[in-house]
Amino acid sequence: MLDYLKSNWKNLTSGYPAIKDEFFDILIQAYSSPKRHYHNLTHIASLLKLTDEHFSKLQSPDVIRFTIWYHDVVYNVLKSNNEEKSAVLAKKQMSELNVKNSTVNYCCKLIVATKTHSLPKGLNSFDAKFMMDIDLSILSVSRENYIEYTKQIHKEYSIYPDLLYKKGRKKVLKHFLNKERIYKTDLFFQHHEKKARKNLAYELEFLN
Repeated sequence: MLDYLKSNWKNLTSGYPAIKDEFFDILIQAYSSPKRHYHNLTHIASLLKLTDEHFSKLQSPDVIRFTIWYHDVVYNVLKSNNEEKSAVLAKKQMSELNVKNSTVNYCCKLIVATKTHSLPKGLNSFDAKFMMDIDLSILSVSRENYIEYTKQIHKEYSIYPDLLYKKGRKKVLKHFLNKERIYKTDLFFQHHEKKARKNLAYELEFLN
């Protein structure tokens, strides 16, 4: 997996200043924290592979790739501003790489949007919807893999007593189940919506 990630970053940052190697090491270290059981390198690799799979459908695949690399780089379960801090780091490092301002700004908006998976007004492109959808792709995996995912999330929040964790987790599950659509692109809606709702309902029932 590390070879794939290294190759992906190398291709993404081809032609940019040599400091990109230092930034790669920073990203790898952040996502390799022992406190990360789900929001880790496996998650990043999974989203990058989905981007590879649907490359031809994207107008700006490099924006999506940069967004994937940075969207969870800051992750502290005790804080509620992880996405905002991740966007700040993305802006700093991408600017140092001399990435176009328009790309940097677009990327930062998408990173912040992953906080609620709701897109702000004016950000309604297929690419933007795609980023929101792939970040939630875990919701529609097989039941076995979904159960493993719920265990990983629980471990990340193990600092909280079960009573508090269950209360917060239920709120998250209901947030998605109450949406008219979980997935924003027709591509994901048609193939993954029903499975995601079944998994979410299953977990909610288990927590009750």
